[in-house]
Amino acid sequence: MSTNDNEAPATWLSQDAYDRLQAELDEHIANRPVIAAEINARREEGDLRENGGYHAAREEQGKAEGRILYLKELLRTAKVGEAPTADVVSPGMVVTIYFDDDADDTETFLLGSREIASTTDLTVYSPESALGKAILGGKAGQTCTYTAPSGADIKVTVVKFEPFSG
Repeated sequence: MSTNDNEAPATWLSQDAYDRLQAELDEHIANRPVIAAEINARREEGDLRENGGYHAAREEQGKAEGRILYLKELLRTAKVGEAPTADVVSPGMVVTIYFDDDADDTETFLLGSREIASTTDLTVYSPESALGKAILGGKAGQTCTYTAPSGADIKVTVVKFEPFSG
C-alpha cells in the first residue's frame, strides 16, 4: 500500500472505459445549455412555488452538474492502461475467494470502482466495501474475517488474484 494513508487507491481504467466516460462527460457538458433553456422556459410560466416543471428542471440540472464534477475528478485521477501486477490484493484485481473453510464455495469478482462495472460481466466490489477492506493487501491462501451489513462475521480465504484485463 502507499505510505500516505489518505491517498485513495488508484482507479485503473481501460482505454475503452476512459473514452466512454470522457464521451459521457462531453455529452453532459454539451447538454448544459439545453437544461438552462428548460429552466428559463419553466421560470417564465409564473409562480415558482407551484411550478413542478421548473423544480424538475432544476433537479435535473443538479444531478447533471454532480455527475460532471464526479466524472471530471475520476478522469483527472484515473490511470489508463493495465493495472500493475502486485504480490498482494489491490484495486483493479480479479479476485477468487472461498467462504467459511468450504473450498467449493468460491466467488470470483473484480475489486474496483462502479465505473468499471459496465465494462464487465464480473461482479464488482468496491475496495471500500466490508469485503474489499478485509482482503486488501492479502495474499493467496490468506484467511480473513469481515462483518457483513447483516452483522454476521464472514470468513473468507483468498484463492488467487490477477490484474483485470478488461
